[in-house]
Amino acid sequence: MRNRNFRRTARTSALGTAALLAALSLTACQEDGQAAADTSTPATAAPSEQPSDSTKAPADKGNGKDKGTNGSGADSGSSSGSSSGSADAEPAAKQPKDTGDDSGPVTLACDGGNSKVKLTAVTRPVNHMLLTVTNTGSKACNAYYHPFLRFGEAQAVPRTFEESKPQAVVTLGPGESAYAGVMTASADGSGTGGYSTKELTVSFQGREGSGSSGPSSDVPLTKAVFVDSTLAVTYWQTGLDDALVY
Repeated sequence: MRNRNFRRTARTSALGTAALLAALSLTACQEDGQAAADTSTPATAAPSEQPSDSTKAPADKGNGKDKGTNGSGADSGSSSGSSSGSADAEPAAKQPKDTGDDSGPVTLACDGGNSKVKLTAVTRPVNHMLLTVTNTGSKACNAYYHPFLRFGEAQAVPRTFEESKPQAVVTLGPGESAYAGVMTASADGSGTGGYSTKELTVSFQGREGSGSSGPSSDVPLTKAVFVDSTLAVTYWQTGLDDALVY
């Protein structure tokens, strides 16, 4: 009887020990699982938080850029200065300073009001004289085409050497001169209706070339000049040699 009770007690003790060991093993397993869970939680959370940080970064940079654009940064100051400088420079380009110079194309015609004319004898060619016009005004003028001459009481102007027409209009600055050659009579005596006179009136042409324009000039002659039907005149020339080749 005593041995039976001892075996029962030993079996009970063994079962209790087994149960205790099972409980301890379960507890250990639960703790290991919890530890594993605790350890994996940050690893899982880290990726979920990273996109949030990266999302915020561009927003901050964007805000900084916007502030610079609004004028808080150096770039804004440079942009404002450039824009201001361009705005100030543009009116100056549209409104050039008036210097008072007589600039631009010359259209004023030389005439008896702003010029002086004289007639002088030359030794060659024979029966030729030189007509000189000098700008006595304060502005440049153009000696257009050729002069109209009237010796004495002549009713018609003399013919013109058309081959003497220059390539460009002769422009005279203040004090400058132009020249025209005058053939007063034929060298071989073939001219008709000759007469002598000490009176000469010179008329000028305008830009249109349709006849005399502006005041004429009375040219004083110290010696009588003989003219006949072959009387002819050249176009205004820049050089006296060019005026005496016809």
